[in-house]
Amino acid sequence: KMYRTVKATSGRQIFQPLHTLRSAEKELLPGFHQFEWQPALKNVSSSWDVGIIDGLSGWTSSVDDVPAETIGRRFRYDVALVSALKDLEEDIMDGLRERGLDDSTCTSGFTVVVKESCDGMGDVSEKHGSGPAVPEKAVRFSFTIMSINIRFDEEEDAVTIFQEQKPNSELSCRPLCLMFVDESDHETLTGILGPVVAERKAMLESRLILTIGGMQRSFRFFFRGTGYDEKMVRELEGLEASGSTYVCTLCDSTRAGASQNMVLHSITRSHSENLERYEIWRTNPFSESADELRDRVKGVSAKPFMETQPTLDALHCDIGNATE
Repeated sequence: KMYRTVKATSGRQIFQPLHTLRSAEKELLPGFHQFEWQPALKNVSSSWDVGIIDGLSGWTSSVDDVPAETIGRRFRYDVALVSALKDLEEDIMDGLRERGLDDSTCTSGFTVVVKESCDGMGDVSEKHGSGPAVPEKAVRFSFTIMSINIRFDEEEDAVTIFQEQKPNSELSCRPLCLMFVDESDHETLTGILGPVVAERKAMLESRLILTIGGMQRSFRFFFRGTGYDEKMVRELEGLEASGSTYVCTLCDSTRAGASQNMVLHSITRSHSENLERYEIWRTNPFSESADELRDRVKGVSAKPFMETQPTLDALHCDIGNATE
C-alpha cells in the first residue's frame, strides 16, 4: 500500500514527482490524523513527537533533527495505532459491508487485538564508518493489528470484520521504537520501554474516538505480548537468563525437576508474584545466604517491567509434546 501512488493500474511503474510521494507518505506516518481519547489518557505526553531519547539529556523536541547521542527513536503508541487503523480504513469498511452491516449504525463496540513483538537486531555496528560511537546492538519494538471485531450489545457474539491474513509478514508489522541497546541491558531497556508500557496501560482504560469511513467510531484495544522470544520474555519478566537452573519462564521447575517429572507442569507464575519475589531478592528479609535467597525467589533476578500474558512458553510446549 505504501507506494500505491507510484504503481499505475496497468502494473507498470510510473514515476511520480517526489513531492506527491512525500505527501502520501505523510499520511502513513504517525501524527497526521486527528483523534481523541475518552477519557483522556493518564500519564501520557500530549505532544506526539516524543520520538527521540538522547543518551545524555532526556527528551528532545523534534523527530527530524536527531542529535548524535540519540539512543532510541519512537512514535507515541496511541498515535502509531491511529496511523495503523487509518491505513486499514478500506479493509474495515469492506469488512462491515461483507458482513451486511450498516456502517452508519456501527459507531461503537469495536475491539482491536494487537500483537506486540520485541527482539534484538544483533550487530549493527559500522564496520569502517566515522559516525557517532553507538552501542553495537539494536532492539526493535513493533506491533501488528491482528483482528478488529464489533459487538453490538453484551449478549451477542462479536463479529470479526478484519483479520490479518499474514500476521508474521513484515508488511503488517509496524515499528514503534528502535533503540541502540543490547537486549540484555535490563536497565536501559526499562528506561526506554517504560513510557511505552505506561502508554499501553493508559490505553487499556480508555476508548479511542477516530473517524473511519467519514464517521466517528470508538475502539477499545487489547494487547498480547506473543511476539517475544524466550530471551526477551526472561528479560522483561526480570528472570535469570536461559542458562539458569530454573528453566521455565512460567513455573518454578528446575532442570533436574523437569527431567524427573514430565507430567506435573502447570503455569504457576504471575507478573505480580514476580514483583513480590523481586522485593524479597532486593531486601532479603530473612537474612539468608545468596544460595538460599536464590532458591526462595526461583530465578527472579531483576525487576520485571512488562506484564506478559500467561501463555504457553517453549518449555511447557516441549514437555506437552513429549507427554503426548
